[in-house]
Amino acid sequence: MGYFASLYASELPHRAVAVYMYLKDRADRDGKCYPAINTIAAELKLSRSTVKRAIGDLVKSGWIRKEQRWRENGGKSSCMYYVQ
Repeated sequence: MGYFASLYASELPHRAVAVYMYLKDRADRDGKCYPAINTIAAELKLSRSTVKRAIGDLVKSGWIRKEQRWRENGGKSSCMYYVQ
């Protein structure tokens, strides 16, 4: 079977599957990527809240790890995602 066979067989909702595939597609060799929620939502044609729920599903189920990034001035930046 294909690369995403275990993903398809999982109990994840379709929103989480779509977001995982998006993050996997944009991840570097180490599995890291940092797209903004707005970017993910716009490119997948989903709402921001749907993307946030999908990321929560993925973190909870262990498919990704999320780490907050910060700007030099102390403001929040986009999160770093580690795709497993």
